[in-house]
Amino acid sequence: MKVDFTRWLPAIAKDSYRKTALSVAGVAALGGLALAPTAAAAPVTSGPHQGAVAAIDLATGKAATSAQQNDEQPVESGLTTGSATGKPPAGKPSRAQLIPHGIEGAQSRVPLDDAQLANARAIVDAAKKTGVGDRGAVIGVATSLQESKLYNLGHLGAYNDHDSQGLFQQRPSSGWGTPDQITDPEYAATAFFTALKNVGGWQDLPLTAAAQTVQVSAFPYAYAQWEEQAADIVQQLW
Repeated sequence: MKVDFTRWLPAIAKDSYRKTALSVAGVAALGGLALAPTAAAAPVTSGPHQGAVAAIDLATGKAATSAQQNDEQPVESGLTTGSATGKPPAGKPSRAQLIPHGIEGAQSRVPLDDAQLANARAIVDAAKKTGVGDRGAVIGVATSLQESKLYNLGHLGAYNDHDSQGLFQQRPSSGWGTPDQITDPEYAATAFFTALKNVGGWQDLPLTAAAQTVQVSAFPYAYAQWEEQAADIVQQLW
């Protein structure tokens, strides 16, 4: 059954960063891409998918080999190093609120540039507006880190996984919206959280189970590796 989110969502104004979705051909196919939302939790059956990370590195020009060849350093951010410890800053959610079920497995981290930070902020803002709170925001940011590394990816040509696009690699053919809509960070995040809210008891699920229920990925456990960085991002942007 296809879901038409346009029935529920208002028209969304796009600012300059929302109008630019990366579109790159000639890269490896992305793994673990979003299908239609579902209300039944899917089982966790496999480990983190490294191919998706490598593909997005190539698609966005962030491959380590390119950086070495150009003698460039990756963009660093306080959101990507270390972990939040001790008492959180005033008005910010605590570690226990952000990661109530603990970390599952080894964690991954990536440096963030301005575009990624802007997209992360759009996800956090949508979490507030849709009422999923800071825990929902962590799930959303971690999901986007896995699916697109927080880049607003356009169609990747012959190497695209079907018609998946945007921060969450949502598919127009599965009812997530038009290509213009799903490459609008605010729309995409709102659609993701609307689907998440339809998952009964999502607040009590581990992050990877909650994300997988919405995304229906071929690599369901991959979301878990981004929980710690997502929590750091949400705590600082909340």
